Amino acid sequence: MLTSVIKSIWRLYVEKSGSNSIIRYFRKKGMKIGADCLFNTMSFSTEPYLIEIGDHVAIASGTVFITHDAGIRCFRKDFPQDDIFGKIIIGNNVFIGENSTILLNTDVGDNCIIGAGSVVRGKFPADSVIVGNPAKVITKMSVLKLLYTKNPGRLNTVQMSDEEKKPFVIRHFENTH
Repeated sequence: MLTSVIKSIWRLYVEKSGSNSIIRYFRKKGMKIGADCLFNTMSFSTEPYLIEIGDHVAIASGTVFITHDAGIRCFRKDFPQDDIFGKIIIGNNVFIGENSTILLNTDVGDNCIIGAGSVVRGKFPADSVIVGNPAKVITKMSVLKLLYTKNPGRLNTVQMSDEEKKPFVIRHFENTH
């Protein structure tokens, strides 16, 4: 009982204290996590030790990783003691959009973007843009980079504070009408 209370308090602390704390917490749980990652989610299944995350991976809020298939419960008479598990492997330089679901037995290659709300299961090649439910490759990263090059909303704001960014962005969009 006390252990579950401590775990609940720790989980709440990690949720409120930022990406680095989340990463430290899940590394302690056995997750393999590369360098320079950004996590805005706490939902890494009940078996985080089955998840491998590469370097420079960003995971948006609401994203869920599921390393088991509880559907086997419908067959308890046939498989009374069995559960089903699978690994999840995310390559290097990957962005996972908000509210995505990453299912067991998934392998995402390097340099990929997973669109918001996607439900991902299977093997996806490097340099892919992956979207949908079920998720599929819709284009190559080189095509998306070309689209970003021409995007009128692409602004140099990474080094700006929120106070600096707001008037800059507002001015930009006031001038486009």
